[in-house]
Amino acid sequence: MQFARVAALARLRSVDATSFDLVVIGGGPGGYGAALYAASAGLSAAVVEQDKVGGTCLHRGCIPAKDFLETAAVVRTVKSAGEFGVVVEPKALDWPVVLQRKQQVIDRLFGGVTHLLKARDVTVFSGTGTLGADRTVTVRNAGSGEHAVITGRAVILASGSVPRILPGFEPDGVVVTSDQFFDITQVPYRSVVIGGGAIGCEFASTLVDLGSQVTLLEALPKILPGCDEDVTRVVGQSFKKKGIDVRTGVAVSGHAPNGVGGTTVTLGDGSTIDCELVVVSIGRRPNTDGLLDASSGVRLTDRGHVDVDEDYRTHAEDVYAIGDVIDSPQLAHVAFAEAIAVVRRVLGEDVPPVDDDFVPWAIYCNPEVAFAGYSETQARELGYEVMTSKHRFAANSRAMIVGETEGLVKVIAERDADGRAGRILGVHMVGPWVTEQLSGGYLAVNWEATVDEVAAFIQPHPSLSELFGETVLSLTGRSLHG
Repeated sequence: MQFARVAALARLRSVDATSFDLVVIGGGPGGYGAALYAASAGLSAAVVEQDKVGGTCLHRGCIPAKDFLETAAVVRTVKSAGEFGVVVEPKALDWPVVLQRKQQVIDRLFGGVTHLLKARDVTVFSGTGTLGADRTVTVRNAGSGEHAVITGRAVILASGSVPRILPGFEPDGVVVTSDQFFDITQVPYRSVVIGGGAIGCEFASTLVDLGSQVTLLEALPKILPGCDEDVTRVVGQSFKKKGIDVRTGVAVSGHAPNGVGGTTVTLGDGSTIDCELVVVSIGRRPNTDGLLDASSGVRLTDRGHVDVDEDYRTHAEDVYAIGDVIDSPQLAHVAFAEAIAVVRRVLGEDVPPVDDDFVPWAIYCNPEVAFAGYSETQARELGYEVMTSKHRFAANSRAMIVGETEGLVKVIAERDADGRAGRILGVHMVGPWVTEQLSGGYLAVNWEATVDEVAAFIQPHPSLSELFGETVLSLTGRSLHG
């Protein structure tokens, strides 16, 4: 299918419009991103959203999580102010102000997205969208009881995901998922985080820095199972120094109120942990409830994801799916990239699919984690002969200046036939502000750059990012400080 980009296309912008070039079900990053990008290309677009545009990421995920983490960072800064010669009077944490600031950030971003959609004449339908035959979408508003039927020349399913519920740990105020965590009324004295993945580690890091005694439980043998071993080791050591009780390879069997406003969590081995808050962070499932009518022609996989090909096409003609509702990395920036790729295909442009193996990952616990490409273990399992180099922030001048020397940069490169390091396969970082430093490593991995090519890049001094340059330089066989 190819749509003209020019005004020859009828733009259906009225409130009662029922036919659009593109209809998107879901107003999260992938959904509103697709609509904005399509509108900027001259297409008429509609978004169906049952809650608020911005989705989980803006209202109950990425944004509030990072706002809490920033509050935690301020607490750490105040505690260490004396090391910089700044004498401050200890103050208590004003939790209502923390919640107010978090909501102000959300509201400001929500207003910005809403304004952009309106400015680009994107029609927003409030309600639950159900896809039927021939790209027909029925919108039902549970509040008003009203419904509308709209159609699209193309439809994108971007309904996102919802937290997985652990049996026996249904949310009740003491037990929360990410949907409730950002509205807790106080920082608990003791807390248990179930799940040691990216989100669980962010929650644990936040809580311990805010003053809670934290136990982190992970069923697998290690936390952050998708990360390189060297990175995971640094995070584990840091968490231990912070006082987080990290327990891996453990199961939970249930919990029961302890009579004093908290609960007692029982582990698989019969041991117990008393706490005031349990945060369940065991992943998310695709949100397909009410999404598909039997006549839609769209199929689901055995794991409940919308089934798509490498170009994000479903089994129904001109119907696509992106974001958490498909089996791809559950990252907002990946959903944005998928949205752009699909709209470009709708416009008839030739665009490669997003390569899930090489997308950038960012985990905002303290210390931060960021990576792109293969870990050392993954590269070896795929049959690559590899060479690696690691440099620690402990010797980095900017890290010393800011007082955060924990962490390292690790680069994995393919060993060429001449025995020298060649193409960069993976870049892994853990330490201060590494989520802001990954762009160079991401570009190197995705452009299949060699260590010789990247080593020629000039890094600013003093900077945290020069550690990446030093690490790559050492793989050329010559180095400065390494």
